Amino acid sequence: MVFTPIDLKAWPRGQMFWYFSQMAPTGYSITVDVDVTGLRQALKAKGFRFFPAYLWLVTKCLNEQTEFKVAQKDGVLGCYDTLTPLYASFHEDDKTFSLMWTEYDDDLAVFHRRYCDNQKRFGSNHGVLCQPGTPPPENAYTVSTVPWISFRHFAVHSYDNKPYYFPSVEAGKIREEDAREWLPLSLTCHHATTDGYHVQLFLSRLQQEIKALLG
Repeated sequence: MVFTPIDLKAWPRGQMFWYFSQMAPTGYSITVDVDVTGLRQALKAKGFRFFPAYLWLVTKCLNEQTEFKVAQKDGVLGCYDTLTPLYASFHEDDKTFSLMWTEYDDDLAVFHRRYCDNQKRFGSNHGVLCQPGTPPPENAYTVSTVPWISFRHFAVHSYDNKPYYFPSVEAGKIREEDAREWLPLSLTCHHATTDGYHVQLFLSRLQQEIKALLG
């Protein structure tokens, strides 16, 4: 994990960052339908579970853009070289969840193995954090699902005043419509670091990566 400071004067969106973080703090949420037709079947045929593959797809595409990896560390604004997915691990016994994280790797097979190993080691641990003895890494961003609900809109609002610029991503229950399978996907972003342009780039890359897995 590498953290590189950002020079606001040299950063092309430096003024925009200052405006939307200091003068008019603004965030936004957007929910779209992602075409995942055939993805569950393709993943199963390759020996992959859908949820860790979803975590990998989203993280891979976010990691391609600096704007999604901006954070403040020790009062210094900078960018991490990669993000780590922080997600909910659901407990069937008492219907609660705990937070878990898995180190990202560009290779889906490696990431999938790490995810499964974490589930075996920590999946039965209750409480806020599954993995005892260590907090989530500094580059952890929130990504999860509400697999019981196929929503049309989902928004996450933080009531903490800490500067937080990572995106939050939430998926819903896949629904079938017009012979296609659609995954509702919500992104909540800080306007200081990301605009609609960056979101559309992410969504375009996500659809391309899904298509690649179908091949």
